[in-house]
Amino acid sequence: MNALIACEESQTVCKAFRELGHNAFSCDIQECSGGHPEWHIQGDVIPLINGNCEFRTVDGTGHVINGKWDLIIAHPPCTYLSNAGAARLYKKINGKSYVEVERLSKGLKAKAFFLEFLSADCPHIAIENPIPSGIYMLPNYSQIIQPYQFGHPYSKKTCLWLKGLPNLKPTNIVNPLCSWVSGGSKKSDGSPRTNCGTKFRDSKTRSKTFPGIAKAMAEQWGGLIE
Repeated sequence: MNALIACEESQTVCKAFRELGHNAFSCDIQECSGGHPEWHIQGDVIPLINGNCEFRTVDGTGHVINGKWDLIIAHPPCTYLSNAGAARLYKKINGKSYVEVERLSKGLKAKAFFLEFLSADCPHIAIENPIPSGIYMLPNYSQIIQPYQFGHPYSKKTCLWLKGLPNLKPTNIVNPLCSWVSGGSKKSDGSPRTNCGTKFRDSKTRSKTFPGIAKAMAEQWGGLIE
């Protein structure tokens, strides 16, 4: 099976599919941190998503995909689409709320990028993102998954938009110890949070796919498509 893992520098999902013998490639404008440049395409992913393409992986090897990809799993940037950042879309001037035009423009570009994957010429597509802000009116997601459903003791709501794929089934449900992403020290009503989440603030670490989720994707979807 030929699988394209878009917007993934960690190679977590790519490696999970490779371990099961699939011809998977990660693609991102960033260098890969997963240790397998021979499976990583560094560059713009959009020219590749409809298949019938040629590309070189970071190690310099040329590859050809004849026909469509069998599967695309995409992790488009969520900075401007996420509901968590919706409050930054507005600013107050003299007590009145106004839309932050620059941030709105970036959000609309992010939405267009997101929709490129959803409309790709591929029979099986999965797009992963946090709960989106309603202002961008993205299509309804297929399901919400949590790390604690796949063996990781954290909560982090993650939406999946699926085309030609079944919902991902939990594989190892454990009790969550805390949130993976910190929500700050106070709730929206000003009261103290009892669960502030992990302490790190690095956005790259926060956004990486959990290995248990990647393994479930490879085992459940890879086997189905074969």
